Amino acid sequence: MNSDTEDASETDLAKHDEEDYVEMKEQMYQDKLASLKRQLQQLQEGTLQEYQKRMKKLDQQYKERIRNAELFLQLETEQVERNYIKEKKAAVKEFEDKKVELKENLIAELEEKKKMIENEKLTMELTGDSMEVKPIMTRKLRRRPNDPVPIPDKRRKPAPAQLNYLLTDEQIMEDLRTLNKLKSPKRPASPSSPEHLPSTPAESPAQRFEARIEDGKLYYDKRWYHKSQAIYLESKENTKISCVISSVGANEIWVRKTSDSTKMRIYLGQLQRGLFVIRRRSAA
Repeated sequence: MNSDTEDASETDLAKHDEEDYVEMKEQMYQDKLASLKRQLQQLQEGTLQEYQKRMKKLDQQYKERIRNAELFLQLETEQVERNYIKEKKAAVKEFEDKKVELKENLIAELEEKKKMIENEKLTMELTGDSMEVKPIMTRKLRRRPNDPVPIPDKRRKPAPAQLNYLLTDEQIMEDLRTLNKLKSPKRPASPSSPEHLPSTPAESPAQRFEARIEDGKLYYDKRWYHKSQAIYLESKENTKISCVISSVGANEIWVRKTSDSTKMRIYLGQLQRGLFVIRRRSAA
């Protein structure tokens, strides 16, 4: 009997311990569930500590990115403003340069047209229209105002006068000196002079160059030259000048020196007689 009683008591004790364990586990589950519900409630209310920490960290990151973006925007804006000012200054400078260049070109064209008109006027006076001027001169000198017919007949060949008009006084004196040199060896008949005869006449043909103007271009020494072309201009004094052809007229060309931008007028007669020699050069 004692053994049976002891066995029964041990069985009851085991059952009791098992019930306590189940009850404890159930209590832990309930506590855990209540804690999770409480955290969920705090999360919905925004009072959960972990949620607040993460929100604070995100807010700091947001503010830092906003600050960096504002600094970048400020730098980009300043760079754009500087580029705008530079481009504006460059545009203004280019405009002023173009305006000066256009003004110079217009002045050169007007001077060329003025010269052409003066040449045409002179040609008309020397050819057909000389009847209007010449009677006035004869009226004062010979007092024959009613006899203008023989005067145009005698002076109907003034073509060389136009060429003389295109030459300067210095060029005319140079021609006279050349003619005197050509005539001077023929005067003495001494045997010492013939050795100078072939040298002096040979110099004149050697200085002749083919030069003419067609369609606004210059044909010189078997080459064509046009406006804005870079050249070297050589004179009889062996001076070599770097120039640019600024315009081509009817009987002359205008060149602009690259050193000081001054302009010179060169006549066809000067090129034909070798007073000036044109050589091509690279535009660079």
